[in-house]
Amino acid sequence: MLRVLAAQAALRSAASGSTRRAAMASLSFTRGKATLPDLPYDYGALEPSVSGKIMELHHKMHHNTYVNSYNNFSEQLQQAESNSDVKAQTALLPLINFHGGGHINHSLFWENLAPKSQGGGEPPSGKLEEAIRTGYGSMDDFKSKFNTALAGIQGSGWAWLVKDKDTGNVLIKTYAVSGA
Repeated sequence: MLRVLAAQAALRSAASGSTRRAAMASLSFTRGKATLPDLPYDYGALEPSVSGKIMELHHKMHHNTYVNSYNNFSEQLQQAESNSDVKAQTALLPLINFHGGGHINHSLFWENLAPKSQGGGEPPSGKLEEAIRTGYGSMDDFKSKFNTALAGIQGSGWAWLVKDKDTGNVLIKTYAVSGA
């Protein structure tokens, strides 16, 4: 299932014309193993908004922990399947979901950051700005609602601005504990 999600992300990215995103999404899994994607910018490229040391720590340590844990638990699941150990399989699936979800969410997170030299650090414009204003009234109202939604997640989790394929509206979606 995780490979399907990564492939879907790659296809969506390719369809939207972003070859950088398609390449990043498609390279996050190699022969069934998750891999830590390279960032398309230097760790310090987002300064002063985000510290280069924080970016490096978050990428190399935090995200990589999700990658390594996903791979570890996936190998354990294969062993449990070959041993017909249903109890172990049942115990491992939530761990695979958690760490795989953390890996995919972080991969999407990196894709949505960019240094100023690559168009980052500026408020949304064009169709995205229009959709946010239509859905939320103003950028300030959107930010307030987004932060409120994110603060409502107990423990760890994510908030995303997503586009509803049926209506075209933008919506705030939250997912607790990386199990998106």
